Amino acid sequence: MSEPAATPTANSQGYSVVILTLNEERDLPRCLASLAGCNDIVVLDSGSTDRTADVARDAGARVLLRRFDNFAGQRNHAQREISFRHPWVFHLDADEQMTPALDAECRAASARTDVDGFFVAPRMMWEGSWIRRSTDFPAWQARFVRAPEFEFVEVGHGQREAPPMRMDRLHASYLHDLSSGGDQEWLERHRRYARAEARHLIEHGMALDWPELFSSDRLRRRRALKRLSYRLPGRPFLRFVYQYFLRGGFLDGRAGLHYCQLLSRYEAFTRTELKALRAAAA
Repeated sequence: MSEPAATPTANSQGYSVVILTLNEERDLPRCLASLAGCNDIVVLDSGSTDRTADVARDAGARVLLRRFDNFAGQRNHAQREISFRHPWVFHLDADEQMTPALDAECRAASARTDVDGFFVAPRMMWEGSWIRRSTDFPAWQARFVRAPEFEFVEVGHGQREAPPMRMDRLHASYLHDLSSGGDQEWLERHRRYARAEARHLIEHGMALDWPELFSSDRLRRRRALKRLSYRLPGRPFLRFVYQYFLRGGFLDGRAGLHYCQLLSRYEAFTRTELKALRAAAA
């Protein structure tokens, strides 16, 4: 399935958007509405059986189809195979939204030629509340990137920038609604994430790069601490203590407490998956 390619333009003040979807008719309208000022939106769908494609087309987006392999694979396919109108592309998910401040910053940053991509920190929302401390804001994600040069690599249940990529950071944030499907959908999704995370840990090991723990780069420290944490006993309980007390999740109110409890359950899922994979390999 394909849509006509966009006509390329040299306008350095614009950017394109790609949205990964699978049965997203509930969340996609809000995402698309936040992109009202963008003239090149592509929905890369993984085979939706609901009205996702119709919703996208009705909003003026192009719709392309690719069977899902992993997040890095989907994003790299978009980077290399889709004819975007602009050289800079923002990668969004259907439960995420652009903000006016981030839109303005992206338009200004699209004139840059000295970097391959930008990290952007999402504001994680739970039932309308920004749970800043419960989600370790700013948790940087590679989202605003040059096409086709930028490359993603799969790590666990998500993706990161490939090592050679030249990165900078944007100050404004996009919104990510973590609660749009309720607790049950969140837990089911994180069961899948736990399986992917456990497979990655088994395949790549949990070796530590000790200097990274003391790096001046917050993102490097965060990634190193995550690897270290998998060596600790009682990880689900420790994750709750860390997130709710040490990181100040209690300051996020009731939403923070609820989300930190969910994070603890996610860590239990990962622990269970790791035990099952190790038992199968024994």
